[in-house]
Amino acid sequence: MVTTAQPATASTFNPLTTWDGWQQFVDTPHASARDVGDQEWTLEQREDYHARFVVLKTPAMDTISTAVRRLLLLNRGQQGGARRGLIISGPATTGKTTAMQQLGRTVELADRRRHPNQDGRLPVLFITVPPSSTPKMLISEFARFLGLPTLERMNQIQITNAVCELLCEMGTQLVLVDDVHLMDTRSRAGAETSDQLKYLGERIPATFVYSGIDVEASPLLTGVRGSQLAGRFKIVRNQPLRYGSSADKEVWNALVNGMDSALRLRQHRPGTLVTHAAYLHARTGGRMGSLSHLVREAALVSLLDGTERITKKLLEEIELDTAAEQRARAPHRRRMPSQRQP
Repeated sequence: MVTTAQPATASTFNPLTTWDGWQQFVDTPHASARDVGDQEWTLEQREDYHARFVVLKTPAMDTISTAVRRLLLLNRGQQGGARRGLIISGPATTGKTTAMQQLGRTVELADRRRHPNQDGRLPVLFITVPPSSTPKMLISEFARFLGLPTLERMNQIQITNAVCELLCEMGTQLVLVDDVHLMDTRSRAGAETSDQLKYLGERIPATFVYSGIDVEASPLLTGVRGSQLAGRFKIVRNQPLRYGSSADKEVWNALVNGMDSALRLRQHRPGTLVTHAAYLHARTGGRMGSLSHLVREAALVSLLDGTERITKKLLEEIELDTAAEQRARAPHRRRMPSQRQP
């Protein structure tokens, strides 16, 4: 149910929205969890391990992966016209970006296996939509990923042509575009940026996957432009996990158990997190981002204070993001740390 996150490197930071950063992300193998009793595993190394920790594989990630595999096959023989795409939509902190990145990594590694020893291929491209984006800002993000020099004298059309030609030459199959909810098509710039994305989808023979917060309720799918997009893209909702039915609890408990098994704290009792599964769901609202934050910070605090175990009291003392705390807050749910007795 989980895969270990990629370890950081000592090299210069490169975001995943650049070629170097993306290749580093894809090339870095999953870090193996060492035996907790390994005395050569330093405290700093164990802190790094728990800071990165694990990537949770949710049912939504399986749904997204299956949908994209089918779309890649469907679009493979599409020479012209509208190719089909996918929109990953849902509330914040539900793991949309993580799902998109893991999907891209899987597709790129599969392409390398099919085309060994072939340099110059770029099967996957990953960008995010800039705030208040214009068409030139958007295509410049593509150019920045590719390392193309975008001189001031180059206009939007010149940059677009250079990007499309290079992506066609490099065999790009999957284009991942994050934060599409930032495109407000009610404004002229947002509408033109949406048109630019549609145009790129026609110029580049690849499957496009968008991700954003509650996209189906955003202006992106309204009006004439929105109806065109809705006619080409299917939506997968990446919802918070529920904890109502037995099936819901089984899924949640399995994810929590995966995190529990991945902990490398020397005083940790296996299964401790699972005994608090209902509490963890109440605290996080079933959101993967909040759950990861809570468990990782608790693990790091226990390493710093030397206890090396996660208790419910410790979990209660961890403050999550404001939105998560507001969702979870209820009368007498718990006293805040400042109200606790020493």
